[in-house]
Amino acid sequence: MKRCIALAKSSVAADERPFAAVIAYNGAFLCESINRARQDHDVNHHAEVLAISIAQRIRGRNLSDCTIYSTIEPCAQCAYAIREAQIGRVIYGLKSPLMGGHSRWAILSDPKLSKALPEVFLPAPEIVSGFLQDEVEALFDQWNPLMWRIIKARGIFVSDASAGSVLPPPQMRLTARLGRLLRAHVIDRFR
Repeated sequence: MKRCIALAKSSVAADERPFAAVIAYNGAFLCESINRARQDHDVNHHAEVLAISIAQRIRGRNLSDCTIYSTIEPCAQCAYAIREAQIGRVIYGLKSPLMGGHSRWAILSDPKLSKALPEVFLPAPEIVSGFLQDEVEALFDQWNPLMWRIIKARGIFVSDASAGSVLPPPQMRLTARLGRLLRAHVIDRFR
């Protein structure tokens, strides 16, 4: 997460907002990205989505043994990408009750996705929210103190009252495990 925060600081120099994502595989660094929406003139170029694309080029489609770190709770778009890439663990600093793919839309923790489409979505990842949230708040305050006050006042990004809380993934049912195996050994081979 410290690497993610440092990367977010560098994104400001690239005329981006201080958003970043780092992906680790079995605890070791795999890849990283900053938001490139402004730089690339593409609203889809969120840090998490770009990092997932890089990770899949390196490791393949299934990232279930990976952890993604993000300065801010992934938005709905990024949350779907995280679920479809089957990332096993999500760690973020500040919550986003307005746009968050976990606290607002519950995409990251929605069991219906894996029940209805076990070939595509694994059971929900483990979620750690509020991780190093004080450092992330300081980062946003350094980036633009006035904007940070507005963001906080509007409740766009907030500290997690249960900082660093871990929400374990729901128990994986036999059908979900079979779906995972089917996808990995049959469906993904023909793509």
